[in-house]
Amino acid sequence: MDALHVQISHDLRAFRVELELGVRRETLALAGPSGAGKTSVLRAIAGLLTPDRGRIECDGEVWFDHEQKRNLAPEERSVGLVFQEFALFPHLTVEQNVAYAGRKDVHDLIARLGLGSLAHARPSDLSGGERQRVALARALARRPRVLLLDEPLAALDAQTRLHVRAELRERLHELRLPTVVVTHDYADAAALADRVAVMVAGRVVQVGAPAELIASPADPFVADFTGGNLLAGRARIGAEGLTEVVLADGTRLYSTDGAEGDVGVIVYPWEIAVARHAPADSTQNHVRAPVLSLVPVGNRVRVRIGLVTAEITAASAERLDLRPGETVVASFKATGTRLIPLG
Repeated sequence: MDALHVQISHDLRAFRVELELGVRRETLALAGPSGAGKTSVLRAIAGLLTPDRGRIECDGEVWFDHEQKRNLAPEERSVGLVFQEFALFPHLTVEQNVAYAGRKDVHDLIARLGLGSLAHARPSDLSGGERQRVALARALARRPRVLLLDEPLAALDAQTRLHVRAELRERLHELRLPTVVVTHDYADAAALADRVAVMVAGRVVQVGAPAELIASPADPFVADFTGGNLLAGRARIGAEGLTEVVLADGTRLYSTDGAEGDVGVIVYPWEIAVARHAPADSTQNHVRAPVLSLVPVGNRVRVRIGLVTAEITAASAERLDLRPGETVVASFKATGTRLIPLG
């Protein structure tokens, strides 16, 4: 059963937000490009924005109902809000920042979040990850029934981000509060959330577990947003139960998905193998093209090969001695190739 139900309609400058979401005792990521209306939804739940129409309800209590002319003030809603830049008071200590939420005894909460030794430190003395924990502690000090986080990792550098992301995921899992996390980064959404709602121009286009969105994207945007290579082509039924797709440059690809007409071919970078020559195995799809770029990502390397991006281990990239401009082969199986209709 949903602990938080949100149904709102609200005009923004460029489009109208039309959204209905149910959030259980879970973490739901509201993810999508910047300017999609995600933060407006968060503000509406918190009571910082009054929608034109709709209803917001938490555990049976109505926070907003346009028809009934009911609109609880932010302080009347049991919401903990973590701002993108954390918004800590620089002149207050960790303990004072957390206590500012109105809870006098914050020692247990600070200790639970691993901040006990930093209770008398000020924000300028803290790392990015520590500041984020203080902001979370302050939000929890209100004893909220709903937790809202607006781009909680955006203010962190790349190295800190990976560590804090894992830590935040663990914290949110322990809390089991209805939690909405706004992010424009699918990697953050997939790491933090039980479910992801992809939002584009004020509308949710797909909701599901992170793995579901990758396995069955609803449209080309979701495929691209979740990190897939998206190639446009024309499909026809081929031999041996496979669908043949001819791309604009004449490249022929094969998929076990059935389709005809204009389609998008989706293959994820981790499904692609890279070699100097096409492998002598059952792999059906081979793209021979120059290496356009090599980008290290942790202990892996993203390799742009013609139209596709592959992701291989750093050890494999070193073994292959890949260099920009050299021609290599990107290979992937028909079973790992999804097709979605275009047009």
